[in-house]
Amino acid sequence: MNPIHSLDELLDIVDDNDVVIGKKRRSEVYAEDLSNFRVINAFIVNSKGELWIPRRAADKKIYPLSFDMSVGGHVESGETYEQAFKREAKEELNIDIDAMNVRFLGHLTPHRDGVSAFMKVYEIQMNEVPNYNTRDFIEFFWLKPALVLKKIAQGEKAKSDLPKLIEIFYEKNPTTS
Repeated sequence: MNPIHSLDELLDIVDDNDVVIGKKRRSEVYAEDLSNFRVINAFIVNSKGELWIPRRAADKKIYPLSFDMSVGGHVESGETYEQAFKREAKEELNIDIDAMNVRFLGHLTPHRDGVSAFMKVYEIQMNEVPNYNTRDFIEFFWLKPALVLKKIAQGEKAKSDLPKLIEIFYEKNPTTS
C-alpha cells in the first residue's frame, strides 16, 4: 500500500461472499470486465442535506469529465475497506477521516445491488469544501440528491454507480438526507 501507488495496482478478487480468492492487476480486472473486486465510495454531506459532487478530470481513464462520488477508489490487495477509505480520503480530498464525523452507510454487492463491484459506502458530514486533489477533480457542486439524479437524467455524464448509490442511500431512505 504505497502512498504513491501504481495505477495498475494489485486488487483482491473475491467470491460471492466477499471472501478473497485471488489477485489480479487493475488492468486485468477491467479488461475482463470483472465485478468481483472491492471499492470504497463516500459522500460528503453538508448541514443543508446537499452532497458535494465533484467532476472528474479530463484525463481520467474511465468516466472523464463525469460527476463522481465525493471519494472513491479501489481497495488494494491486502487492504481493508476501512484502510482504503482512509487512504483515498487523504489522497483525493486531503482529509483525515479519523478527525471527521463519518458514518457507514452500507455494504453493497454486484449480484444483490446491481453495482459495479463489492463496495462499502460511507458518509462524511462537513460543511467546508475539502482541499481536493486537482489532478482528480476539476470542479464541484453542492447539490441535493434529487437534483443530482435530475441532472444525470437530463444528460449530465456520471459514474455508473453514482445514481444507484444516491437512490439507495438518499432517495429511498429519507433519514440519511
